[in-house]
Amino acid sequence: MIASISDVNKDKIFGIMQLQASYANCIDEDRLEEWPAYFLEKCNYMVTNAENYAAHMEAGVIWADSRAMLADRVSALREANIYESHSYRHILGIPQVRRLSESGGIHTETTFTVIRVTNGAQTELFATGKYVDLIEYADEQPMFSQRLVVCDSNTIDTLIAFPI
Repeated sequence: MIASISDVNKDKIFGIMQLQASYANCIDEDRLEEWPAYFLEKCNYMVTNAENYAAHMEAGVIWADSRAMLADRVSALREANIYESHSYRHILGIPQVRRLSESGGIHTETTFTVIRVTNGAQTELFATGKYVDLIEYADEQPMFSQRLVVCDSNTIDTLIAFPI
């Protein structure tokens, strides 16, 4: 059963919108060390494509099942990985409430477009798709329990460095 906005408190909807905007801004402004804090300790984060998502294939080019794994990814980006200097700019749709979870969490879908700027010069469309999220609350703060990044294209840059 799909919940309507009237089934969810307007303050929670606003909180979800703030969570989404802050998450994107954190990545866009290269504050990646803050990125794991948007997730619960036990969480799921995966970047996949629409075909795999539709087939219920749990494979992704990025996959993590805890905040600690997300923090490790950031450490690797900063200290070990070599990649072309670039930045992202997210454009987000309005989160759509899909259903409520048994635990009181909220399942949402939010469309996104990510623009990538390389070397401060070239601007390109990097990815479009949707976030399929389960948002739960810790101390009344909305946080991601699950974030599936479902890219529209079946071709995802396998050298992807930053989270989307």
